[in-house]
Amino acid sequence: MGLFDQIIGAVANPNQQGNIGQIGSIINTVQQLSNSTGADSSTMQSVFSIVGGQVRSALQQKRDTDGNEAAEALVNQFGGTSANHDAVTSLFSAGMQQELAENVAQRTGLDANMIQQLLPMLVPVVLNVLKSGANAQNPEGGGNSVLNSFLDADNDGDVDIADAMQMANRYMGR
Repeated sequence: MGLFDQIIGAVANPNQQGNIGQIGSIINTVQQLSNSTGADSSTMQSVFSIVGGQVRSALQQKRDTDGNEAAEALVNQFGGTSANHDAVTSLFSAGMQQELAENVAQRTGLDANMIQQLLPMLVPVVLNVLKSGANAQNPEGGGNSVLNSFLDADNDGDVDIADAMQMANRYMGR
């Protein structure tokens, strides 16, 4: 089951945190970021794809070194639609942040300094998408299907946060 299917499953499951309001809030935040940067939707999709890939790598490393519970706790703590510098620093060192911003800039044509300033908005949004699979009554209880799909337990590489967000946008009729 793909990431988008996991997200829709979480929205439909009252035992998971995902809901239509959360998905709508994520989509609105992405649209606001696109408007504030002057970037078109395909450029912003590329930004989220690149940032999402780096978040995935960081969460996989967190899971491998500290366990699945640590990765889930990070998602639950920092997933949101508001700027959060702690979300960025919990995943990336200062050097990694700069490298990520430069990578995004090279691949999208956007300014690296602007990307660096946007990271505190971008990272929590990616984590918020992942948070939708957490247990609604006991988020720390484990078993986040969306996060597990994102981390691609079978390692087939078939995961992209931007694709899932684009499908959610279509699903919401926006």
